[in-house]
Amino acid sequence: MSSQKPILRALRGETLPTPPIWMMRQAGRYLPEYRATRQKAGDFLSLCYNSELAAEVTLQPIRRYGFDAAILFADILLVPQALGADLWFVTGEGPRLSTITSQAELDKLIPADAIHDHLAPIYDTVGILAKNLPKETTLIGFAGAPWTVATYMIAGQGTPDQAPAHKLKAENRGVFDGLMERITDATIHYLSAQIEAGAEVVKLFDSWAGSLEGPDFDTYSIAPMGRITAALKERHPGVPVIAFPRGAGSRFEGAHAAIGADCIALDDGVSAEWAAAHVQKDGCVQGNLASSHMVTGGDALVSETRRIVEAFGDGPHIFNLGHGITPDADPANVQLMIDTVRG
Repeated sequence: MSSQKPILRALRGETLPTPPIWMMRQAGRYLPEYRATRQKAGDFLSLCYNSELAAEVTLQPIRRYGFDAAILFADILLVPQALGADLWFVTGEGPRLSTITSQAELDKLIPADAIHDHLAPIYDTVGILAKNLPKETTLIGFAGAPWTVATYMIAGQGTPDQAPAHKLKAENRGVFDGLMERITDATIHYLSAQIEAGAEVVKLFDSWAGSLEGPDFDTYSIAPMGRITAALKERHPGVPVIAFPRGAGSRFEGAHAAIGADCIALDDGVSAEWAAAHVQKDGCVQGNLASSHMVTGGDALVSETRRIVEAFGDGPHIFNLGHGITPDADPANVQLMIDTVRG
């Protein structure tokens, strides 16, 4: 049965009459049931590490909408915490971390292969989901790509232009490269353990890839994702990898081969028509409806959804947003999008 799941078929390169569909951040604050469960957990990190509740919020959008995939509920910054960084969340402002900007701070991090015990609750969540998801629903695990994770570890928080990471990269390449290496190794361990626990697909989110210019894009976004993908393919042959170098623009072209990924996720900064001609020719693509349509809805949502489905209709395609759904989205618009895709 597993091999017949629509998303796995698309990832193998099949062109399906109706594209399978899931949505980035589909378990989240736009859903009242999520808000209730998070309140029960106490805070965001407690929710991530409570395997039963994390599984519950992962399952909520599957019950409500019948998506073709569930994506593990967790956070990309759990890996830095497992490596020894302090992590906390400020209400209304987002994550904060202790910073890594010197060799001494880098040396304090624990070895990448020693993160397993800290992240054991996440693997338990995957195991619960593998047993409780509908038989036709694919389970996706994920991690942040090394460049994006590094930007948070260097700045101690999200930044509009990733300037602290660019500064460290320019002024102390040794520390920067050492941090990237540690994150890359840890991510291989993390995703491999998710697969061993039951994840059928994994996705790498490089949310800030677009801020890398010139050769740095290949060196610090594409190459680390390629190294992770190659390691996972060696350990787990047949498990598909989705890569998302967000903001890549024209550099999405050639990303399948450069990374070795089975699917390239697209943001809404490129048109579906362009991506069909330049990216989908190399394999499965995922995307790429602007998430703002989940707020505004209406005829524009329907027409844009139809346009994207039509543009990608001649090749393997997984329908998704170009970025995560936002907390102000209307759950009814999600249903409208799904009904439009499934026609």
